[in-house]
Amino acid sequence: MRGICSRKECCRQEISAKLEKLEVEDVAGAVELLCKEGFIDERRYARAFARDKSSLQGWGSLKIKLALQRKGIDSDVISAALGEIDTEAASVKLESLLRAKLRTLRKEEDASARRAKVLRYALGRGYGYEQINKVYNDIVRTD
Repeated sequence: MRGICSRKECCRQEISAKLEKLEVEDVAGAVELLCKEGFIDERRYARAFARDKSSLQGWGSLKIKLALQRKGIDSDVISAALGEIDTEAASVKLESLLRAKLRTLRKEEDASARRAKVLRYALGRGYGYEQINKVYNDIVRTD
């Protein structure tokens, strides 16, 4: 497990699942040892996860928050990790995603249906309604 944790950031839940799959007897003890040795650090994991999902995959903060909650990360740690996301870069990424989605909807003649599809898409990516609405309106005004 040290080797796995050395190559990539892992959280307690991921390592516990891997140890259980390997049928290790003292899963909790092994996870605690990895934490004490610094191989598992949930704060470091949450920061890396939030940064990567935001910048590389274009996830919004709501989706990132839910994913980290499902991994059993503490809410204070999640808040700190979300606070480190570059909001300007996230906004640029959202604009890029919306423009790409609008290109796929060129044949949609009904403007309100096109807008609804774009909003649903961006909400599914984890962005907030206000943020989506602002970026969408900016795109529509400039095009």
